[in-house]
Amino acid sequence: MAGFIGKVKKLGRKIVESGTIVEAIKKRAAEKNRKIVLCEGEDRRVVEAAEECVLEGIARIVLLGDPSKIIAGNSDLDLSGVEIVDPAKSDKLPEYAKLLYELRKAKGMTEEQALEQAKDSTFFGALMLKAGDADGLVSGACHSTANTLRPGLQIIKTAPGVNAVSSFNLMVSPGGNKYVEDDVLVFADCGLNPTYTAEGLADCAIAAAKSASEIAGLNPRVAMLSFSTMGSAKHDNVTLVQEATRIAKEKAPYLSLDGEMQFDAAIVPEVARIKAPNSPVAGHANVLVFPDLQAGNIGYKIAERLGGFQAIGPICQGFAKPLNDLSRGCKASDVVCAVAITALQVKE
Repeated sequence: MAGFIGKVKKLGRKIVESGTIVEAIKKRAAEKNRKIVLCEGEDRRVVEAAEECVLEGIARIVLLGDPSKIIAGNSDLDLSGVEIVDPAKSDKLPEYAKLLYELRKAKGMTEEQALEQAKDSTFFGALMLKAGDADGLVSGACHSTANTLRPGLQIIKTAPGVNAVSSFNLMVSPGGNKYVEDDVLVFADCGLNPTYTAEGLADCAIAAAKSASEIAGLNPRVAMLSFSTMGSAKHDNVTLVQEATRIAKEKAPYLSLDGEMQFDAAIVPEVARIKAPNSPVAGHANVLVFPDLQAGNIGYKIAERLGGFQAIGPICQGFAKPLNDLSRGCKASDVVCAVAITALQVKE
């Protein structure tokens, strides 16, 4: 993992200068030629996104659902380049059901239950991913987060050494903000875990740095946020962030990561010189790790609504293979963006 920092150290500025960060992500995804499975062929937005992804060459798409219904219900779309698979009638169903049974038999699942469960589109998609028949998965346009993450946690599971799956948002500046060097910040975790252990928060920080590098092309400088800066306040919540910082530094000593610190100390050089003069991160952070979901969710929505930032995500991180959850209020363009990001998350 240590090598990912240097490889993309100078990409951040290039991404912004080449156009919008979304267009740059889509272009980079197209170069990867990944196969991404979309689990909700019954949703018009997902079908439109499938068409766009193939026409623009962003990824190869497998769309799950009844082919006759999808084609008949979307006759105005060009789906000739989209692979459409009906889970209940797929030749792969017995193989996937057996795989699911082996994964879940210790939890009491029977072979009959595995066969029925494998017909579910999200479980089928996760089994495709597990079996290596797809590179990444996107779902959630018309299913709850729980329905997307459950097969992810049961089938894909977390990456080695990761204690908790987490999420991040790309926060794209409207421009002209002197505290946002590359016009994009990474906020984590804004959409998944209500609370964290110190170990889980450390894993979130390390994963967010990796995401910042691989997806946004940033040279990550990670600030572990709190209402305290370098011991200025005493509280159990502060202790949690301090311990998470210690663990993250121990697990990823190559990272530019520091904490605990307040938001202004993290991004404002003048404040950093007063509150954290010896920190290599303070005043220049571009990856901001919030101590819990409540703070993260509030923070990104303030930046979005009052600061004019574009919020991309939440995007999942920490799974052994790329799996992402959509908002049920998403647009087709959001699905396309999620596909492109998922493609970039695939390990080489």
